[in-house]
Amino acid sequence: MEAGVFLLLLFPLLGIGSTLSFYGDSISFMAPEKEMDGTFKVTFYHRQNGKSNCQDQSSFSCDSGVCTGFNESSVLQTDQDSTGQGRWCQSEGHTTATILTNNASLSLRTSGCCWVSNVEGKTQWTTYAELDLGTRSDTHTVNSCPVTTTVSSLRVPQNCFSRIRILAHDPDGDEVKCRFATPGPTNFALDETTCILTSTGDIETGIHVFELMLEDFSTNNITLTYSDGTSVFREASGMNSPPLCKVKLQFSIEVLLPIPNCEAGHVQPIFLYRTPSHGDILHATVGQTFQLNAEAEARHASIHDFQVSGPQNMTKVFKDDLLGKAEVTLSWTPQLSDLYRYVPVCFTAETNDTQSEMRCVVVLVTQASTTQGKATVHCSANKMTVALDKASMPGIDENFLKLSDPSCSLTSNSTHIMGAMSFSTCGTKIEDKGDYIIFKNAINSFELANEVITRRKTVKIGFSCQFPKAISISNYYNLHNADYIFTESNFGSFGYTFEIFHNSSFTNRVEASAYPVQVKLLETIFMGIQASSELPNVMLFVESCKATPDNNPENSLSYYIIRNGCVEDETVTIYPSNKTAFNFGLQAFKFTGNYDQVYITCSVILCEPESPFSRCAQGCLKDPSRRRRRGLSGETGRHYITQGPLQFVGQPFPDTAENSQDVLMERSGTLPEVSPPPASPGTKSSEEGWEMRKIFSSNISTAVFASAFLVSVVLLGIMARYYRKNGRAEDRKVLIASEWEN
Repeated sequence: MEAGVFLLLLFPLLGIGSTLSFYGDSISFMAPEKEMDGTFKVTFYHRQNGKSNCQDQSSFSCDSGVCTGFNESSVLQTDQDSTGQGRWCQSEGHTTATILTNNASLSLRTSGCCWVSNVEGKTQWTTYAELDLGTRSDTHTVNSCPVTTTVSSLRVPQNCFSRIRILAHDPDGDEVKCRFATPGPTNFALDETTCILTSTGDIETGIHVFELMLEDFSTNNITLTYSDGTSVFREASGMNSPPLCKVKLQFSIEVLLPIPNCEAGHVQPIFLYRTPSHGDILHATVGQTFQLNAEAEARHASIHDFQVSGPQNMTKVFKDDLLGKAEVTLSWTPQLSDLYRYVPVCFTAETNDTQSEMRCVVVLVTQASTTQGKATVHCSANKMTVALDKASMPGIDENFLKLSDPSCSLTSNSTHIMGAMSFSTCGTKIEDKGDYIIFKNAINSFELANEVITRRKTVKIGFSCQFPKAISISNYYNLHNADYIFTESNFGSFGYTFEIFHNSSFTNRVEASAYPVQVKLLETIFMGIQASSELPNVMLFVESCKATPDNNPENSLSYYIIRNGCVEDETVTIYPSNKTAFNFGLQAFKFTGNYDQVYITCSVILCEPESPFSRCAQGCLKDPSRRRRRGLSGETGRHYITQGPLQFVGQPFPDTAENSQDVLMERSGTLPEVSPPPASPGTKSSEEGWEMRKIFSSNISTAVFASAFLVSVVLLGIMARYYRKNGRAEDRKVLIASEWEN
């Protein structure tokens, strides 16, 4: 279909505020509504940032007669500099346009003059947004655009710039990508996936201006259907497909002179534990007062205000004390016109000389109150449990509740709905709140994918465990991930321990205080997984184990030890154990390049032994397409558990430690889905093998002797591996599950 486009042109009123001190702006859309007469109503909110007067915003008109009606609101100033110096302000206005449906997309733009005086010398600015008006096959509605904004004035000392996180929330759950709409200032970089702005070198003091474009792409294959009956196909996250929406974000950053100390909380304010996290989704109700509380501290400066980017009629109450702490309470009462609106709210804590990081949240306005049931939370050293009183939530359908990770389900009895999870599973998030570390999860209601309407109440119940940093829980969490607890409706509560052991007896585990575990290359590492369950007769199946150089299992630099139930690493030995345990050993290795740690992540499943079609019964699958669909009750979902890190020290041959150069060891066999980094100078890489490096200290005076000695060692190693490999070729093909039968 040839996409017809109409232009909604914004002709600026060239007033003092808009012409002499433009700091940036943002646009956010409410979901377009299709009327009974076939027309669309599109409401968008425009926030404009400036210096001393922000109320002279642009006026709007429609081009080519495609708009049959316009309803513009008055522009109101939403925040301003409290010092009386008129350094910054922000205003918001909104417009509802009635649009004929013989168009496939909406384009909105305006331009004006002038940017605040800036390093780049830019004067003209242009605002732009574009929205596809096709009905999505997955949501049965028109696409919703990404939600974003910033505070009016961003400031950071030259020597303290680390990152600025840009709000990029998509109401449809689409993938949002950020890019520079025009070339960015020198020595600034933008991560298109995380929408984080960083510096790549020395940045010049002064004001820098930024023009970003946020674009959303569906994470599933969808079809867009238009009012004339035509349709187009959009591939999931397809880079060859146009985005569903484009929204331009403009802002400025003032790079200040360096300060003596960049530690957060010293001169630059740091947010404390009461403050929402960046990217949080909060809920408000029409006609009821919504409140947001934020608290910050600067031990060697005075916080005099919080800068806020929010909706019209949001009020703030500021309080401070003599200890360098300050707090703000934001209050807002949504009106019926705000129903189902996603409202971006950003804030910073302000001192005379600098400000805190910018945090942004999204407030979703609903009509019925979000249910807050009576919950009891129990926190222990490595897990938390939650129990909800059913009597406090009348009319709630417990079958449509889930944790943050929907693969973890809840259990219930006649009086309570219960869940248990460790601090590293079920979508639990860890947050650093200054003096505290907090583990957060939530119970949410959900709808079925094919539902167009629902009559179930909305549920969002957050719960958390908070620990002072003075105790060892944070170190335990970061360095020793051993206990994992899950709940599923058909299996109840169950858990896994993933441990490193001293020897092949698997009775003497490495204590938590010894992490990270120090090992030498080629040393045999003994690891064991143990499952525990409320059910008396279950079987553990380890479907995969892979190594990464950090604790991110999704790191593209990875190496599979076990995949699809099949052993892939030739040094793996699986030891006999019972049906709920899996013990194995392998030779230690490291990733090529400047990496000295390895984490191991395994996916595990529990099955009922008598189920002949479970994943456990299938065992090793060389062809993953043969995998049967998960049974309704014969097995749990796939859960991921991580152990590590292994820290590489020393070298395995002490008698040659003083006479050796670096040596590269290789394991034969192609390793699919591995993306090793570029080889460091002086190393070699192979597409047919995995390089491992054995580090020895160098001694120039004996280099020739050492080199000859090492060549002989390598040749002997290759010969020994050749015969061992042939002898164990069949052993490596055996199913992992067959080890349990011993």
